Amino acid sequence: MASDTWQNWAGTQSAAPRRFATPTNTRELSSLVAEAASRGQRVKAVGAGHSFTGVAVTDGVLVSLDNLSGIDSITPTDDGALVTVFAGTRLHALNDALWQRGYAMANLGDIDVQSLAGATSTGTHGTGARFGGIATQIRGIEIVLADGSVVTASADENVELFEAGRLGLGAIGIISKITLACVPRFTLRAIEEPDTLSHILDTLESDRLGLDHFEFYWFPHTDRVLTKSNTRLPGDTEPDPVGKVRAFVDDELLSNTLFEGVNRVATLAPAAIPRINNVSSRLLGAREFTDRSYRVFASSRRVKFKEMEYAIPREHVTETLHEIDRWMKKSGTNVAFPVEVRFAAADDLWLSTAHGRDTAYIAVHQYHRRPETEYFAAVEAIARAVDGRPHWGKMHNRTVDDLRPTYDRLDDFVAVRDKYDANRVFDNEYLRQVLGD
Repeated sequence: MASDTWQNWAGTQSAAPRRFATPTNTRELSSLVAEAASRGQRVKAVGAGHSFTGVAVTDGVLVSLDNLSGIDSITPTDDGALVTVFAGTRLHALNDALWQRGYAMANLGDIDVQSLAGATSTGTHGTGARFGGIATQIRGIEIVLADGSVVTASADENVELFEAGRLGLGAIGIISKITLACVPRFTLRAIEEPDTLSHILDTLESDRLGLDHFEFYWFPHTDRVLTKSNTRLPGDTEPDPVGKVRAFVDDELLSNTLFEGVNRVATLAPAAIPRINNVSSRLLGAREFTDRSYRVFASSRRVKFKEMEYAIPREHVTETLHEIDRWMKKSGTNVAFPVEVRFAAADDLWLSTAHGRDTAYIAVHQYHRRPETEYFAAVEAIARAVDGRPHWGKMHNRTVDDLRPTYDRLDDFVAVRDKYDANRVFDNEYLRQVLGD
């Protein structure tokens, strides 16, 4: 890294570390950690910088894993393959490489620029009521611990390290490799169409959650939504992608260029936002296409924003959205960004936001030039009322004391942290906030 400072993508976090380091292999990473620890310096790893929280911030040694990239090995299995990947590999590069070899990740989020380890360590997820977050696909990790030792962990080896490390917030060590359970490559048939919020919520359980992957975007101050329904098809299905002109108009012109302009107008004239949303939501059109799974899952996001996301028990999604709507009306707060709603299956990862329960995710965004504090605080309070859990990589105000009741394995995680990083080599302010000293 050439600069003396580091800043994340959204501009919500920055750091002026003592040293930037870019190791080219695990041996160099191990030596770097051991040296820093011997000098009493903190060490943090950074990927693509797409977390909104300070999870990667340090004034010690900031380690970029960009040079630890690519596929290390592939072992075919009866239902796919175990693929070992270097931790700094960007998701979009991994997806391309997997496809060429006949495989795919089982599920993905809607952004693919993150590093693999950054995405899994903060609980990044996609949507699909039968599918878990990306970290549920992990079958093994190689991790550099605070003394510089390099350890492998799985469900059969160093089990407690595996349980804590596969979604570990960077608190246990620096992951250098991840072994994923990949599936045979598949395509997705995508249907995107406008609907109403009331209709979607009325038919959610009966018609929507049985789909392979379903999500929707609600335009505040209206009853209108954009739905996205994706159906899994075999990998050799003939692709029928969006035409180049339509893709440019929908994905670049409308979703980025025009949306940037809309948000700039909204910043100057916030009172106009309800009318803007009303017009914008009426311009939504339907489209259908079929393409490689990862091309359908991910979309380009060039408009900068700040984001908070809460995971709530799925049965509370309707009342929670209604409460957010009521708060907007009562407070007079105008919000231009759509509210994103996704779904995931329960899992057993200790710090997963879907731990032990089928989950609905409600993500709220604010344009980067507009204030978000009041809006996010209100949504946070509404989500907390139904035992909501904040996304570890997105903005929130929670602390270890109020997180402990909703994570029954949090103390187990802290115990593993105490065992493997007693001197807090990998500590920072954010980890003290959510895990304690």
